[in-house]
Amino acid sequence: MAASDSQRANVVALPGDDPGPLRKIGRRLAVALGLIVFVAVVTYIGRDGYVDPEGDGVSLLDAFYYSTVTITTTGYGDVRPVSDEARLVTTLLVTPARVLFLILLVGTTLEILAERSRHAYRVGRWRKRLRDHTIVCGYGTKGQSAVHLLRSKGTEAERIVVIDESPAARNRATADGLAAVAGNASSQEVLAEAGIAAARSVIVAVDGDDSAILITLTARELNPRAAIVAAVREEENVHLLHQSGASGVITSSAAAGRLLGLCSETPQVTELLEDLLTVGEGIDIVEREVGPEEAGPVPATLSEGVVLGIVRDGELLRFGDPAAAELRPRDRLIELQSRPRTSEAESRR
Repeated sequence: MAASDSQRANVVALPGDDPGPLRKIGRRLAVALGLIVFVAVVTYIGRDGYVDPEGDGVSLLDAFYYSTVTITTTGYGDVRPVSDEARLVTTLLVTPARVLFLILLVGTTLEILAERSRHAYRVGRWRKRLRDHTIVCGYGTKGQSAVHLLRSKGTEAERIVVIDESPAARNRATADGLAAVAGNASSQEVLAEAGIAAARSVIVAVDGDDSAILITLTARELNPRAAIVAAVREEENVHLLHQSGASGVITSSAAAGRLLGLCSETPQVTELLEDLLTVGEGIDIVEREVGPEEAGPVPATLSEGVVLGIVRDGELLRFGDPAAAELRPRDRLIELQSRPRTSEAESRR
């Protein structure tokens, strides 16, 4: 059965969403209880100006009783002000507190009733604008690092959607300015909520290799054109990800092991690799269009950097490939570019 718009909106959290209704009710209930205590204290301090049916004076319990029945407009009249001073206090302090209590009660009720409709409206507008975006499945360490790189490369937060089952992960995503969808990313319904049909790319950054394979299969079925990249722990599962439709696969455990071995033998090479992973300074790998004046034989270095490869008609031609010896107007270059490094003192500012 298809979910209603309000049910679908409940699985999407947008940046800047207001606190949940229970938190709002809790805050306003605390204010309402504070008003009751305030009126009770005022009544008890001026208890000589009040009378109860038995005529034995107003106790602290009588003051709280008077406060509750007065501020909630029940008004039994058994405890009542009789002196001019007590009536003046009731007029100037108790009555405004009663009005404020009613405003809190009615306002909370109306806001809770309107909150779901307002959120559904925001989600509806968000879905209409969602095009050519990136879906990040899993917002743990890998997912957050991937988003950080995307943002460093200029991707707007509005173009990134996170899918995660963990409420804590979704809260981190919305705090980072991202939209978050609750659920398992291997579900067609959840991917549809994230706008998979219109997505430009999908990043699979979940922990389990089996989950990564299933998510990739589902995402590829729903969007045959999107670029899908996935991370797996075991190298033996790489071919399964490619068969499932992944455009690229990163083996996290094997890559970490190779870097550790490389670091023990050639620490300077590892320093360069770490430099490559730092976006915006030092050495960066970039992809760009070939300029009109660059068509022709490929030199080892260009004006902007060192050539690593060429993308031609969607196919990667690596450096040294005979087919990559000449640049064509519609080619795209992959090259190393050097950027000024930020000094340690400047980075701390």
